[in-house]
Amino acid sequence: MDTAEIEVFLVLADELHFGRTAERLRVPQPRVSRLVTALERRVGGALFERTSRRVRLTPLGQRLRDQVQPTYAQLTAALADARSAARETTGVLRIGFTATANTESLTRLVEAFEARDHRHAVMDVVSNFDPYSALRRGELDVLVNWLAVDEPDLTAGPAIAYQDRVLAVARDDPLAGRPSVSVEDLAGRDVALMTPAFPRALYDAIIPPRTPSGRVIPRTRPVRSIHELVSLVARGRIVHPTAAGIPMLGRDDIALVPITDLPPLPLGLIWVTAHDNARIRALAETARSLRRPAGPTSRG
Repeated sequence: MDTAEIEVFLVLADELHFGRTAERLRVPQPRVSRLVTALERRVGGALFERTSRRVRLTPLGQRLRDQVQPTYAQLTAALADARSAARETTGVLRIGFTATANTESLTRLVEAFEARDHRHAVMDVVSNFDPYSALRRGELDVLVNWLAVDEPDLTAGPAIAYQDRVLAVARDDPLAGRPSVSVEDLAGRDVALMTPAFPRALYDAIIPPRTPSGRVIPRTRPVRSIHELVSLVARGRIVHPTAAGIPMLGRDDIALVPITDLPPLPLGLIWVTAHDNARIRALAETARSLRRPAGPTSRG
């Protein structure tokens, strides 16, 4: 049986939405439909009921999901373990990072790790909007991203930087000329509506759903990529609370205004708890050794 068919089936059984399944797996939506149809032909019956309004599992689909899910989890865990063992032999550490985490602090960490432990680090960028999937599949050993993690299978390790908070706005926005803003200034201002794969704890840490007084910060503009988000900010469609020092926001058509009442956002290491190994622990120890006293502005 084609493992791609099983992966798509299980994700669709979880999402019950073809579009979100395609986004989560980062494949075209027609491929999702083709793989599901192929699996249904192989099984000999419908696995999903599809209407214009919803998708749901048939009794046959529920039975297949319950039987296949544990086996598929064991298979992916075995493959991840094999990848880990292969990298253990070669001393290679696979580090993932999001585009917004690609900072000087990350470069300093990798250089110190390679110099200290005489190991080689392979770097691989992951989607800001689906940061954990490659980690869970065992394609990465560790992820460098913002440490707002509330996932039972993940460990949040040491921070490598603490970035002060800023509000990204279009250069002609009324807030652009202010020396600083507070979260209360975001009440009623449109912000990004992230796609479902974006982790909820991380979403709330970056963009609070409400101001301290309880007023709503409306998440109204659907955004599917960091590049689309930056474009929407530059065109004045949304404002975006974020961290200082993100290179892609350093543009002439975007102003970055300090936010006075949000704590610095920690950037650090995240890994799958069950995949913990000596290489990850060595990187974490290197990160701890590079800690610097907190300063008055963006810190690393």
